[in-house]
Amino acid sequence: MQAELTTPRGVYERLGDVTVVDVREPYEWVAGRIDGAVHIPLNQLMSGAGADLDKGRPMVMVCRVGNRSELATLMMQARGYEAYNLEGGMDAWAREGLPFEAEDGSPGTVA
Repeated sequence: MQAELTTPRGVYERLGDVTVVDVREPYEWVAGRIDGAVHIPLNQLMSGAGADLDKGRPMVMVCRVGNRSELATLMMQARGYEAYNLEGGMDAWAREGLPFEAEDGSPGTVA
């Protein structure tokens, strides 16, 4: 496993090389998200959404604290994707002071 793809700083430094998949609920996504992330709520992912994502590109799954995204990571790995869980989720991302924004372009918050 590429350990840098499980830490907020490591993911931030490789944003151009990975697909970030945010599995949080819509209200959480609107409050704040990582630039360029794809939003697929966990229940939709479990129902088969995301099958059109590029299998040739590593993906990092993210939720608020890392529990939902851990399940999503296992699901995508079972589907043949190179998937990693962002440990600590958006809470850890915010603690590191990494940039994210709300739907309206203002600074993001973790909902």
